[in-house]
Amino acid sequence: MSGKLLLQHEADALVVMPKRRVNDDESEYPALGGKVSVPLVSEDKRENFLLDVSRGRIDLRKGKYQTRARQVVVLVRLDFGGSTHRNPDLEEIPCPHLHLYREGFGDKWAIPAPIEAFPNLTNLRAALDDFLRYCNVVAPPVFSDGLFS
Repeated sequence: MSGKLLLQHEADALVVMPKRRVNDDESEYPALGGKVSVPLVSEDKRENFLLDVSRGRIDLRKGKYQTRARQVVVLVRLDFGGSTHRNPDLEEIPCPHLHLYREGFGDKWAIPAPIEAFPNLTNLRAALDDFLRYCNVVAPPVFSDGLFS
């Protein structure tokens, strides 16, 4: 993905823009190795987004939550239970970490996941709820609780 898809102020505006589910369909939280993409829309219905939820194949604690705009632009991604990330400046960022869109780099930069925003990353449901709040999803999609427990 090219990092030149959005100007920084455009990406920042999309991150804070209120988002909501497009319908009341229930999505199943993915099993190990699985993933699901759930459509979201801005309140004025001018912008479409996707919420991606994916799980590691072997490690129960490994996963990724991300929001995308314009089908391909990753705005925010939370990686947990995985390996260290190396930023373009070669700084190593331990997991859990948060990728934020950066003009010219896309989602290639990460920061440590802020504990005040993500206080309970060991609980998949709480972590997803915190991520949705962080991305300003005001009417979140409905997920079945089966694999959260």
